[in-house]
Amino acid sequence: MFNININSIIICFKHLRKTLFSNLFNTVITFLIILFIGVACFYTFEWLIFKANWKAVISNLPLYAFGSFPPKEQWRPAIWIISLLLLSIFTLCGPDWKWLRKNLPIAWVGSIPLGLYLLYGGLGLSPIMSRHWGGLTLTILLTVCSSLLSLPLGIVLALCRQSSLPLIKKLSSIYIDVMRAIPLIAVLFFGQLLIPLFLPVGIEIDRVWRAIFAFTLFVSAYIAEDIRGGLQSIPYTQTEAANSLGLNQYQIIQLILIPQALRIALPALTNQFIGLFQNTSLMAILGLVELLGVGRSILANPEFIGQYIEVYVWLASVYWMVCTIMAVLARHLEQRMTINQANF
Repeated sequence: MFNININSIIICFKHLRKTLFSNLFNTVITFLIILFIGVACFYTFEWLIFKANWKAVISNLPLYAFGSFPPKEQWRPAIWIISLLLLSIFTLCGPDWKWLRKNLPIAWVGSIPLGLYLLYGGLGLSPIMSRHWGGLTLTILLTVCSSLLSLPLGIVLALCRQSSLPLIKKLSSIYIDVMRAIPLIAVLFFGQLLIPLFLPVGIEIDRVWRAIFAFTLFVSAYIAEDIRGGLQSIPYTQTEAANSLGLNQYQIIQLILIPQALRIALPALTNQFIGLFQNTSLMAILGLVELLGVGRSILANPEFIGQYIEVYVWLASVYWMVCTIMAVLARHLEQRMTINQANF
């Protein structure tokens, strides 16, 4: 194995020499780019370590994580975030046990009611109003709940758009085209400001759930198109073979079409969910103090005036870390689905 690694390194160096240093012009350009990257990295690390003032970040870490959640109850969202992190670690690095692989999807789905129970309270926990939620906890909650609701809705819309019934096909097409033509911020304004006007007197929907409802309506239209692309890539001969085996339409959709369409569309779905996580920052405009909203409220404090770069670098790092975890989990799931399909 050692010899194989040495040979691979030698081949890699030969390839780099051939592509980057093949002539004088390429050599000069390569050295200039390396010099520019090196200088940029040097000054960046110098600023990060010696010049930046991280007081606005370090002194407000609980606020970034939990918003204005009561300090004595912050263990509740902390438990939820830690459980999600542990699930991610077990999914990526856990032992390849059959019972673990079987129960991991159940654990992921169960993390949502666990989070709602810990945040809302009840059954032994003191109730906490949603106006106290904020920071990374609220951002993750919006992302997870909206993703869970928009995925099945998107699958239904994709199937309806492929339907042989003209009315159902037309209505789903109109919904998808209309939602894709409207900016997300307009849908969020509708969810926060207009939905209460259509509700009967005395009935009120929580602001957090109005945001989740708006995100679900918007993202499901894009998911529907991703799923439809996956459905169209499946050869029709598979449906014909399933019909010849006596499977009904429901069994064909459940056992043949949807699993393959999800595997094919998984990279596009990952982009949608990562985009959803990033787009939750728009809620800072509408009054929900999620992760970006916490940063803006901290910068409004006269004590931290002038520390904009430090705060936004910290926020960018948090967004990057969570988005990277989501991308790695999706890549792991895609590999697992490919292996399962090959074994099948």
